[in-house]
Amino acid sequence: MDPDEDLLVRAVREPAAFEPLVDRHSAALHGYLVRRAPTAADDLLSEVWLQAYATRHTYDIARGPARGWLFGVARNVLARHWQAVSRAAGGPRPPYESTVGDPWQAVDQRLDAAAVGTELRSALAVLPDQERELLLLVAWEQLTPTEAAAVVGIPAGTARSRLHRARARLRDGLSDTTLTNLTGDFA
Repeated sequence: MDPDEDLLVRAVREPAAFEPLVDRHSAALHGYLVRRAPTAADDLLSEVWLQAYATRHTYDIARGPARGWLFGVARNVLARHWQAVSRAAGGPRPPYESTVGDPWQAVDQRLDAAAVGTELRSALAVLPDQERELLLLVAWEQLTPTEAAAVVGIPAGTARSRLHRARARLRDGLSDTTLTNLTGDFA
C-alpha cells in the first residue's frame, strides 16, 4: 500500500494514483461532514473530492500528512456551504449546528444519549469556533493534534494549546455525571 502522501504527489503526474485516496478516506470525510451538515453531507463529499482532485498540485508534503490536507479541503467546502446557506437565509451561519441530532448517539450505548447529547452540544456550542473545530477533529475524526493544526491552518504548538484550553472549557461546562460518562476523547 502506498502512503497517502506519495499517492497525492504522484497524482499530479498520474491521475489514477488519486483513486486509492478516495477509497481510503471517503468514510472518514463523510463522517466529518455528516456531523456538521447532515442533510448536505453526500453532496458536500462529492464537492470535497472534486476540489481535492482539482487542487492536488497544491499539496505540500512539508506541511503535514495528506489526511490533514484532505480534511482541510473538507473544512473549506463546508465553510462555503455554510456561507451559501447563510446568504440564502439572509442571516449569519451558525458556527455549529447545535440543533442537529448527534449521529454518534447510537454508537455508544453506555451513555444516556439524550441527556448527555444535549449537554455536550450546548457546551460545544459556546466554545470559540477554532477551539471547537480542533476538539472535534481530534475526538470525532481521530486526527492527531498536528493533523488538526494543518486542517485549520495554525502551527502544531498553537493547536495543542488551544486543544488543551478547549478541553478545559468543555470540562468546566459539563456536569460531573456527564464527565464520568464520557470517554477520554473530549475530557
